[in-house]
Amino acid sequence: MAEPFANILSLFGIALLGLLVWAALAPFEALGWWAGWFGDKIYQQEIEVPPPVRPLPVEVDNYIVFLSGISRVSGEPMSRREQNFLRELASAMPNSVVIDNIFPYSVNNLPLTGQPIFARMWRWVLKRKLSSHWLERLAGYLINVRNMWQVAMSIDKRYGPIYNQALAQVLIYTLVRHGYDLEKRRPIILIGYSGAGQIAVGATTYLKEELNAPIFVVSLGGIFGSDVGLLAADHVFHLYGAEDRPQRLSQILFPGRWPFFFYSAWNRAVRLGRYTEVCLGKVAHSGGMGYLTTSRHLADGETHLARTVRSIAELPYKQYVLG
Repeated sequence: MAEPFANILSLFGIALLGLLVWAALAPFEALGWWAGWFGDKIYQQEIEVPPPVRPLPVEVDNYIVFLSGISRVSGEPMSRREQNFLRELASAMPNSVVIDNIFPYSVNNLPLTGQPIFARMWRWVLKRKLSSHWLERLAGYLINVRNMWQVAMSIDKRYGPIYNQALAQVLIYTLVRHGYDLEKRRPIILIGYSGAGQIAVGATTYLKEELNAPIFVVSLGGIFGSDVGLLAADHVFHLYGAEDRPQRLSQILFPGRWPFFFYSAWNRAVRLGRYTEVCLGKVAHSGGMGYLTTSRHLADGETHLARTVRSIAELPYKQYVLG
């Protein structure tokens, strides 16, 4: 009995140490990018997104960028649920280009496993995260902790403008690599899952300035604060599940979303009609009851994944294009 207890304490200590270390180091990546320590290179992984059922037309309607949750270590979708989601979304929106090779928790899109100093550590952590043993998987949550602090950077009034501008540059670079025509200014749909909801909102301000194109944010169980990106976006759609408790934290953790802060960006966006909420039913934040699962069905028989994809495809984007 003593050995398992000692293992638990060790892993808890590792997690606590990781929390404190990454809290201290989190601003340095954004500040280093601003200071030019990392150069101007934007890293890209060559990842093939599952193609739609029929070929894309020459003229596409919009570009969809999916930003994954805080469990990612790179731009590559490890989860089969995410891969299925991308495939179904491309099928439901055949006139769209779907992009998913962005790691939103890095200012230059550099994967954790590709970092020059800590790559070996992150590969070790990733191996623990994928382990079948629950004790080892606890160590894997250091990835979530590290990425959570990057989300905190995005909402922080001191570092947020730097971090969000860097992510906007990554998005623009990636869009152009996927054929985005800067002259035609096709609409862009940013889908931010979980913590990436804040990053999608934060980057919108700078995307709008650079591209002057219609930009929509689709928050999928997203956690985000009172960011000025809410006012820069043509519209923000928040899709949530009735059983999704983490996404409710935004209303508690961020004072700017409290009703009595009348002039916050959040409350102004709500008053101006820039924000819409869509409940997807009894859906949880992640896992077997989450938005991307196919093993659970809603009351009408539709799977959680099917409801999520259909809801995103049917959003009235054109109705909200700003003049």
